[in-house]
Amino acid sequence: MDWLKSIIEYGVIGLLGCLSVIAVAIAIERFRFFRGLSLDEFNNRRLLELALTRRLHLIATIGSNAPYVGLLGTVLGIMLIFYSMGQEGMVDSARIMTGLALSLKATAAGLLVAIPAVVLYNLLLRRAKELLLTWEADHG
Repeated sequence: MDWLKSIIEYGVIGLLGCLSVIAVAIAIERFRFFRGLSLDEFNNRRLLELALTRRLHLIATIGSNAPYVGLLGTVLGIMLIFYSMGQEGMVDSARIMTGLALSLKATAAGLLVAIPAVVLYNLLLRRAKELLLTWEADHG
């Protein structure tokens, strides 16, 4: 069952790391886009809204699903602990605690990805709404 430990260590936590990088990269791109945006270039409200909200759904998806990916790592880690206990036929508290720490590391990583992603999404969505309302005030 060492492969399961590798999946938790490299698969789940690696996936969460990649998701974190993607969310931050999209957020940086969106903040730069908002900063350089000229509202006068848009004559249609819907086209402006499309431009403002482009790729925000990806940040929201990462923020809402990262805890579940972390939870998957936790479940796999606990399965690994039970399997090891069943194979050895004895209970070694040091191995159990080490296994639980590995499991909880996946949950913590999921939360460390989700919380900033949700914050970034909310900040970007708020800024998009502000820009949209400013456009409407100027063109209304």
